[in-house]
Amino acid sequence: MEEKIEKHTIAVLVDNEPGVLARVIGLFSGRGYNIESLTVAEVDNTGHTSRITLVTSGTRMIVEQIKAQLDRLVPVHKVRDLTDDGPRVERELALIKVAGTGDKRIEALRLADIYKANVVDATLSSFIFELTGTTDHVEEFIALMSQLGMVETSRTGVLAMSKGAAGF
Repeated sequence: MEEKIEKHTIAVLVDNEPGVLARVIGLFSGRGYNIESLTVAEVDNTGHTSRITLVTSGTRMIVEQIKAQLDRLVPVHKVRDLTDDGPRVERELALIKVAGTGDKRIEALRLADIYKANVVDATLSSFIFELTGTTDHVEEFIALMSQLGMVETSRTGVLAMSKGAAGF
């Protein structure tokens, strides 16, 4: 029986120092694991720690191996599988540039209003929309904009946090 491939969101608290991200990425590339989404930012400037949030896919055994190997890296303080931890909030930010005039321009603005996207730049021939939401929400909006003259996108990747009072 073939094991099911699952998508997991993993948060890793690490020292904020040069080379840490390269070591994490090296762990994935060296073993042939894929990172579908990756975000990194300092979360405590006095403690000099950063939070890496990544999305990866694999069988349950592979995801467990990834977590165990991440936990063994020296600059890693803590590894949490937010998918296994229960309810969580996940968001992604995207900038989407759409060029067009006439009816396509009007339709792009109408859809942006429905999806609660903000116009952050406008010219006579284009818009740049800012959209925050789940990955599915962002992908739906991008699919619609691609039919209306989408020129370019830029996405942050997933940010996630467990629900409830407990911290990292």
